[in-house]
Amino acid sequence: MREDFLSVIAARGDTQIKQNEGLAKYSTFKIGGEARYAIFPENKNALVFAVAACREFDIPCRVIGCGSNVLFDDGGFSGAVIFTKWVNKTEVSENIIRSECGLPLSALSTIAKNASLSGLEFAFGIPGSVGGAVYMNAGAYGGEIKDTLTEVEYFDTETETPHRAPAAELALGYRESIFQHKPYLLLSATFALHRGDRAEIEEKMASNMAARKDKQPLEYPSAGSAFRRPVGHFAAKLIDDAGLRGLSCGDAQVSEKHAGFIINRGSATSSDVLELCRIIKEEVAGRYGVSLETEFIHIKD
Repeated sequence: MREDFLSVIAARGDTQIKQNEGLAKYSTFKIGGEARYAIFPENKNALVFAVAACREFDIPCRVIGCGSNVLFDDGGFSGAVIFTKWVNKTEVSENIIRSECGLPLSALSTIAKNASLSGLEFAFGIPGSVGGAVYMNAGAYGGEIKDTLTEVEYFDTETETPHRAPAAELALGYRESIFQHKPYLLLSATFALHRGDRAEIEEKMASNMAARKDKQPLEYPSAGSAFRRPVGHFAAKLIDDAGLRGLSCGDAQVSEKHAGFIINRGSATSSDVLELCRIIKEEVAGRYGVSLETEFIHIKD
């Protein structure tokens, strides 16, 4: 079966596949064991084919963009991790941008800026892909993906049928979308922006990036904000007020610069990160009666 799966994928000619591939280098956390298969499709059709092939051969698979909101387990993943970084074609027409799922979000913001289109300045510096941003309804500095998203193209992996859907049907909320609950593979997204002054757009993007560098521990590997914002509270403030700023488990540490971030100070493991999260949740719940929910996705068998 192993040889058949490899030959089926390789026969396409538009997909790269690696065996026993270390995952840490594909994660902004720089943590993780090996994947049995790492698959790199070069276009949307190849992406759909790879997912379908995994299903046919009964191989568990996870689709990953820029690896910015994930924690790969120390034990690796015995299935296939499919990376979308080459599925990144983008079209600009008037005030509309259509982008495939693997395009980095910062690149999308830059494309909009170069076309003098405003509405995606908030996304500059968010270390994720278009697909991941829609999946999580990413947001920052007063903006969210749902503000400009108009339509998506996706593939239902259970019925093996392609679909298009307006943004209104995607249940977009705070770090939430329908893609977290359905077997849908996001292929592309369409954004409606508005004309703006390029210099002003660029200035706003630069201002947002400066704020990120000033407030966030970008000098260390991390998965971004470690916890979702609980209703009526801010996770970072709760963690800070609980006296947990700087707390470490192994090389995983609550950032001293921003308590909402868990950073990898060099050789942190997924076990370190998970234990630190457990302690934080326990302390915050005990002191304030607030349940924290991790924002990153733990990928394991």
